[in-house]
Amino acid sequence: MIKLNQDSSLDVKYNWKREEILEILNLPLIDLMWNAQIVHRKFNNYRVQLSTLLSVKTGGCTENCSYCSQSIYSSSQLKSNPIQEVESVLKKAKIAKSQGAERFCMGWAWREIRDGSAFNSMIEMVKGVRNLGMEACVTAGMLNDDQALKLAKAGLTAYNHNLDTSPEYYQNIITTRTYQDRLDTLKRVRSAGINICCGGIIGLGESNKDRASLLQVLSNMNPHPESVPINALVAIEGTKLENSKKVDSIEMIRMVATARILMPRSKVRLSAGRENLSKEAQILCFQCGANSIFYGDELLTTSNPACETDRKLLEEVGVSYNKENVVLEKKVLSSK
Repeated sequence: MIKLNQDSSLDVKYNWKREEILEILNLPLIDLMWNAQIVHRKFNNYRVQLSTLLSVKTGGCTENCSYCSQSIYSSSQLKSNPIQEVESVLKKAKIAKSQGAERFCMGWAWREIRDGSAFNSMIEMVKGVRNLGMEACVTAGMLNDDQALKLAKAGLTAYNHNLDTSPEYYQNIITTRTYQDRLDTLKRVRSAGINICCGGIIGLGESNKDRASLLQVLSNMNPHPESVPINALVAIEGTKLENSKKVDSIEMIRMVATARILMPRSKVRLSAGRENLSKEAQILCFQCGANSIFYGDELLTTSNPACETDRKLLEEVGVSYNKENVVLEKKVLSSK
């Protein structure tokens, strides 16, 4: 039995075994949360980072991810939209900042980045977001070494490239890109000096062993990903997983707590599916280690709690967040 409440357990590790992780994941919930709190209180504080996500290019993706309505293999009603202009994206970044967001994440529904005008616009967006004093994150599929270096030079804070699930279950979810392709992309991002944002999705039909295996891959990266998004599947009509069962909130709490124990310094982000969590479930996630949320009433293609609702929740809980720009926004509005 792993005794996580011993002082030695609070050292950062990069050699977790799947059996160890599975044992942690299956602990009695009250014990799991207690141990996660011990780690969280040692390495972090109860401050939540607010991150806003914008879909710069929606739909038309040539990957066949079973959960995604942006795939050309999906029969969802989602329409493919052209790439947004730089000026429009930066305007939305300013609005996000005025609402308290510290990180602005931009998504392109691409299999991979290709050189040309669209990539040049991406570079300008990254520069513009950084000039606003915000962190900039991009998710746009695979990339090569030169593209990673150009994004780093532009000031990109982080590149998101999720693993989605375990190496063992991966082929059940996507076949147009290999697991190794994803790992190679992450290696290029890290080599360019860009922070890694990498997590997964629960509710895809995977087992607890698969969840432990995913967490093993993430927690054995050295260094750990700076951001670890934990997503609960949002079953979208027209996708292969449209009839999947809703993820139980206890499962989400378990994933957050275990991720916190395994990766003490990472930002563990409550991501897609948070709207389906009760206020109480979100509070428990914050208590056991979640210290970042996607903030704003829409993610790439799914809804999300409103900004005002989130600010009220965080204030009720007593965790801190970036209030400065929100206060400034109110002053500006009241002076008009």
